[in-house]
Amino acid sequence: MTFTHHEQTPSPEHPFAEFIRIIGKGKKGSRPLTQAEAYQAMKMILADEVQPIQLGAFLMLMRVKEETPKELAGFVTAVRESCQLGNNPGLVDLDWSSYAGKRRHLPWFLLSALLLAENGINVFMHGAGGHTAGRLYTQDMLKYLGLEPSHSVEQTIQQLKQQHFSYLSLEQFCPKLHEIIELRPLMGLRSPVHTLVRLINPFNADYTIQGIFHPGYRPVHQQAAALLQQPHAAVLKGEGGETERNPDMECLVQSVHHGELFDENWPALFSRRHVKTEELDPKQLALIWQGVVEDEFAENSIIGTAAVALKLLGKASTQVEAHQLAISYWLNRDKQKYSSKN
Repeated sequence: MTFTHHEQTPSPEHPFAEFIRIIGKGKKGSRPLTQAEAYQAMKMILADEVQPIQLGAFLMLMRVKEETPKELAGFVTAVRESCQLGNNPGLVDLDWSSYAGKRRHLPWFLLSALLLAENGINVFMHGAGGHTAGRLYTQDMLKYLGLEPSHSVEQTIQQLKQQHFSYLSLEQFCPKLHEIIELRPLMGLRSPVHTLVRLINPFNADYTIQGIFHPGYRPVHQQAAALLQQPHAAVLKGEGGETERNPDMECLVQSVHHGELFDENWPALFSRRHVKTEELDPKQLALIWQGVVEDEFAENSIIGTAAVALKLLGKASTQVEAHQLAISYWLNRDKQKYSSKN
């Protein structure tokens, strides 16, 4: 038996090394990935064809340089192919991503989404929980309104038919991406995955709405949505990074409608800032819905967020009309509908 001397020849380069080199080759030598390269890189990541050390290097280099719209569009295309959710055209009216969690205020946007659902708009919410300590995540908040998160695509389809609202965790429809989000405590930083998950729109809804925390990401999301040929999308700097309008502040909404980009300022609803509550008690969510507790900050947050969504959905043609419609939805809500299971 003869042995060939493999150890003398350098081992061939790993195919993923090329993508790390493109973005990591120093200030002068590096460049962003093209949309096609970003697609290939993400395809390999999702197929488990990269080593953990490569994944860490890639994510952190991407984090330092920040994603371009083309990179995001390439990543999202690969994710959509990998996370097959079947073909359910027209199932979802509004795709609503919820990945940030809330720290300073309760997730009032959840009541905005339920307000739309009560009026026949199918709202699909997706998110992930628990990757940052001290934050309230949507999937844990649902029980305070007597709702259950969905545990499968089939259950989501059922919930949408029954109640026009469903929340499904990223873990259920794209476990590999969820795994990467869970790396946050190891890295100490968010990664590009936190950005791209907001753009997945797994059920291919015609309308999507996203909140971001860093204003610099707003136009990147807007342009990536255009590259993905998303018919209608809106992105705003949301309270705590969630899709929620802070009624104390002006809100810039950047949107895409059939490839055209729009920037629109929504005014603050109060002239004075509200003092934030000392403690967050999720039981307040049901009490506000039931009208047992009144809170002008919460109510205007709910109405203001719903108004942005209604204008995006084309249910109203002006901000004033959208706001009036949201108010009438709120005043006519079924107050018996949601109560805590706790």
